[in-house]
Amino acid sequence: MNEQTPTILWLRRDLRLGDHPALRAACARGGPVIPVFILDDGVEALGAAPKWRLGLSLETLGKALARAGSRLVLRRGDAHEVLKSLVAKTGAGAVYWSRLYDPASIERDKAIKADLTATGVDARSFAGHLLFEPWTVETKTGGYYKVYTPMWNAVRGRDVATPEAAPKHIPVPENWPESEELSDWQMGAAMQRGAEVCLPHQQIGEVRAQARLADFVDDAIGGYSEARNLPGVEGTSGLSENLTLGEISPRQCWHAGQRARHEGAKGAETWLKELVWREFAYHLMYHTPHILTDNWRREWDSFAWNEDASHPHVVAWQQGRTGVPFVDAAMREMYVTGRMHNRARMIVASYLTKHLMTHWKIGQRWFEDCLTDWDPASNAMGWQWAAGSGPDAAPYFRVFNPETQLKKFDPDGVYSRRWIAEGQISPARTAISYFEAIPRRWRMTAEDTYPAPVVALDEGRKRALAAYQARGF
Repeated sequence: MNEQTPTILWLRRDLRLGDHPALRAACARGGPVIPVFILDDGVEALGAAPKWRLGLSLETLGKALARAGSRLVLRRGDAHEVLKSLVAKTGAGAVYWSRLYDPASIERDKAIKADLTATGVDARSFAGHLLFEPWTVETKTGGYYKVYTPMWNAVRGRDVATPEAAPKHIPVPENWPESEELSDWQMGAAMQRGAEVCLPHQQIGEVRAQARLADFVDDAIGGYSEARNLPGVEGTSGLSENLTLGEISPRQCWHAGQRARHEGAKGAETWLKELVWREFAYHLMYHTPHILTDNWRREWDSFAWNEDASHPHVVAWQQGRTGVPFVDAAMREMYVTGRMHNRARMIVASYLTKHLMTHWKIGQRWFEDCLTDWDPASNAMGWQWAAGSGPDAAPYFRVFNPETQLKKFDPDGVYSRRWIAEGQISPARTAISYFEAIPRRWRMTAEDTYPAPVVALDEGRKRALAAYQARGF
């Protein structure tokens, strides 16, 4: 096969045109480039919110490719079989893609690469989803980092390649392979009425992600170190939804943060550390994939967590009706916006796993269904960090008090009033929106009486500490 044969660009979580190594390599190869997205079993299995948000991103990317004179081909089925079929149909001599790092994707991609290579197809994977490939970051003794701070110290001075612009020209084939219609996939079906409520809070696609980054660097990065902990203010970049789908690259974020740091922005280094915290999550998922499904620290395997997701306390947590304002406000924020403030994520995770003594897997699965910025590595590490069962975890005896945390980080009650309508004479529009987003079967209204705590905070803390002591931690 010569260099003029088509290249299939298999898109996954790299839904952008700028700083896209696989796309640039495909264009540089010389033949037509056929961008393809495959709705396989992994995509089908996504939770309601991340699947819906992915569909929005695909729609936006399709329009961006059309403006560039190209198009996005959509296919449903087993990725291996779909790619082989497309190679046969188009005469493609190459299939390129950006790497993923979860164990299921690694196993699938290795099999596809081996099979295509054996038939003479140039099958290659490229970086692009991370700053540093996980196998390139090692301790001095050659192992992987189990603690974040040493990893940060190891990579903070590393060179990160300068982001590359989008290709000026994407070569197209004379005849395009058939494509399915995105609307037929019904990727937002499971969101039901929540989609309409959640949509205005999304910043979809590459252009809006870049604008969001520019606004953050211009207006907010200087105060990020303090503001990031205040859920009642817009103190974070909000880029998590864009990073998880690859609508923006981590290299673009890194270099923007470094420029701000060199210009004297006080919060820039703290933000860069958060980018590396994301890298740490992927580093751990790659080297210890059991973090996705099992306790990272095996000594927690026999701990007596509640594993009944239908327990009334768990249901109250899911519905934002625990009677603890910080927890309930955070859960309601998630239903309305698809995201949750990071300080709030720590509080709701600590509350579920410690005050309610419920297994982190239940919370992990709930977030997996409800977050538009869901990320497999960050979600798993975050839950295990809060529960105490993970690497670099919060000490098991640290039981966040949601009441004192709210007084410290939301002293004027802005956050709780924004999301909790019960008891307010004139609730905020955001608080009312919660009742428009949730399932009707919950039978909740803004006129309900706000509940008393399902577990007294002191009681929950003492119970957790006693359980840890009895277990020998």
